[in-house]
Amino acid sequence: MKQRSLNLFKKLSLLSLLAIGLGGSSAIAQQTPAIDTIPLKYGSHRTGNRTDSVMQRWRSYALGQFIHWGVYAIPGGHWEDKSYNGAAEWIRSWSGNTAPNDWKNTYDNLYKQFNPTDFNAAKWAKQAKNMGAKYVIFTTKHHDGFCMWPSKYTDYTIKNTPYKKDIVKQVVDAYNAEGVDVYLYFSIIDWNHKGYRSGVPKTPADSVAYEDFKKFTRNQLIELLTKYPTAKGLWFDGTWDAAWVKQSKFADDLEKELRKLRPGLIIGSRFRADEYGKRHFDSNGKMMGDYEQGWERKLPASIDVVKGRDWDCVMTIPPNQWGYNSDWKSSYIKTANDLTNMLLHAVSMNGNLVVNFGPDGKGNIRTEEGQTAEKLGEWVKQNSEAIYGARYSGLPKPEYGYYTKKDNKLYLTVFNSPVNHILRLPIPRSYAQKPIKAILGNQQSLPLVVTDMGMSGDANLYYDITLPEGQNLNQPFVITIELNQSKGEGKSFGEAKT
Repeated sequence: MKQRSLNLFKKLSLLSLLAIGLGGSSAIAQQTPAIDTIPLKYGSHRTGNRTDSVMQRWRSYALGQFIHWGVYAIPGGHWEDKSYNGAAEWIRSWSGNTAPNDWKNTYDNLYKQFNPTDFNAAKWAKQAKNMGAKYVIFTTKHHDGFCMWPSKYTDYTIKNTPYKKDIVKQVVDAYNAEGVDVYLYFSIIDWNHKGYRSGVPKTPADSVAYEDFKKFTRNQLIELLTKYPTAKGLWFDGTWDAAWVKQSKFADDLEKELRKLRPGLIIGSRFRADEYGKRHFDSNGKMMGDYEQGWERKLPASIDVVKGRDWDCVMTIPPNQWGYNSDWKSSYIKTANDLTNMLLHAVSMNGNLVVNFGPDGKGNIRTEEGQTAEKLGEWVKQNSEAIYGARYSGLPKPEYGYYTKKDNKLYLTVFNSPVNHILRLPIPRSYAQKPIKAILGNQQSLPLVVTDMGMSGDANLYYDITLPEGQNLNQPFVITIELNQSKGEGKSFGEAKT
């Protein structure tokens, strides 16, 4: 038994070494099937990223704004003397002993009180532009089913509130006027529609009801694209329920129909599942959508995680509140510096960061959120070259912050400053370009010298940049490093890895 176990160990060790030598860890090799090993009708219909001009524009956004707004802003996470223990926009699902009496019926009639007289779409759009946002994602309909546009397929819409006016149209027009692209959020989950089912229909009556819901969903999506033709894309949510996951053919056909209706339409990876129930990525590991949509309140740890895909991260300012919650006191509220760090994290890995705001029932964005947006925007405006159109540098992440790159310029955004004011940057010898000049954000040239670390066989060259005395280290700053084309050197770090 011992000898047999030893032989087995040797065989497994050899297989592991072979797997690593063939281009990746054994864990990754086990999780990633060979290309198209599983025949699929409703999986991904494209290999690789989109290369058209519409998608190129999406890649250049860097920063976006998310607006979660609906009748859930009226209770704001609370009702009478009770507090909902969850995200405020989910409050309609409140049940059990802690829920108010007859809560669902109470909630479903809140639209009769929805009269956001303070709502000013132009003010929101100006605020987004000043923050540096290049696109906005707006909730046309959340899980409660309430429509912020006058849909002709249901009475549960803004038209039947005291306010009456089409909010989606006002948002689209105002943001377009500021040069900010609009994407329409749409929830597949619809707690208000009688035909909606979370589980797979088990009876003929359930099946008939769900078929009606599917037609309703299709009609509303076509209606949105028809009514708001300048919207650049659809951002889907609530697609995880078993009933929808089973609709692989219907969802695939619907996506094709929507793309035909609106050439260039951008849809994330969250809309549908393949015939085996795989979401975001089909059973062959291919992304089903134009970009990876799964980064919600989290960021990828490294460039290797996103594997060259397009992606964005949607982020809240409090920990987990998308819609308006009247109580922020018990939560850590992200600062402008926090969001700046997340923005550079995203851009340095070829992603976009989308910052969420939850207006109250009257249409006001919280003062603290507005102040955070203003501070973020001031920093972004001063350092825009390091953000818009900048991409992954091909270098390892520096200990001081983040690299981004555009043409022959490498941008180092510093969040962690050394006590001796000297930034020592290891640059792989294999990197195709070498630093020749360092410039602070205010156009001040900084000393840049190559440092010999005296280590035999070191794969890196070391470049020291000395910060000026009096440099403000209390907020992040950008150093522009000009690069030349090095003769005969190898590939970028990302390409040179084995």
